[in-house]
Amino acid sequence: MHNYIANRKKGAFMNEKPALDRNLDEEIFRSYYFLKEELVAFCRANGLPASGSKMELTERIADYLTTGEIKPAEKAKKTKTGVVQISEESLIEPDFVCSEKHRAFFKERIGNSFSFNVQFQKWLKVNTGKTYAEAIAAYHEILAEKKKGPAEIGRQFEYNSYIHAFFEDNPDKTLQQAIQCWNYKKSMSGSNSYERSDLSAL
Repeated sequence: MHNYIANRKKGAFMNEKPALDRNLDEEIFRSYYFLKEELVAFCRANGLPASGSKMELTERIADYLTTGEIKPAEKAKKTKTGVVQISEESLIEPDFVCSEKHRAFFKERIGNSFSFNVQFQKWLKVNTGKTYAEAIAAYHEILAEKKKGPAEIGRQFEYNSYIHAFFEDNPDKTLQQAIQCWNYKKSMSGSNSYERSDLSAL
């Protein structure tokens, strides 16, 4: 063994990977690349735990080559994903998943009529970091919008389109003037689209 180390230090065998056995020097072991399969095979052959990542296996074998002691593998710590117990102060976790735990929480706060509707699911996915209290408020807002029906949504769309077109044509005007023209326009028959003649209302 000492001759092998001496020869290696002189430059010999630099390209020859040594056999991985219990007599291998720890320093030499670390200086060569071994496949994970080789590390696992060594552990099994020498009574070492063979589970874990390649880095864990490498450290385990290096320690064994140095001390000759077989240490038990450390139990992997389970990483907690999401919140263990949800409260209204809890923050919405990244990559939100509609689980039974979440469903039970929202039913308790909102009522048995609660359901993960599409709009609410979208809200949860794009509002990571907000509180569950804010989520509850958002759910009620979504329901309120649904109750307004398509007619109310259509009117809101027309209003938004009108105001946008108004400022495209009149960037120097105020919002109050835009609303004044909108009220004038919708009082008339025909289209509610913006026209420059609407400025006569000012």
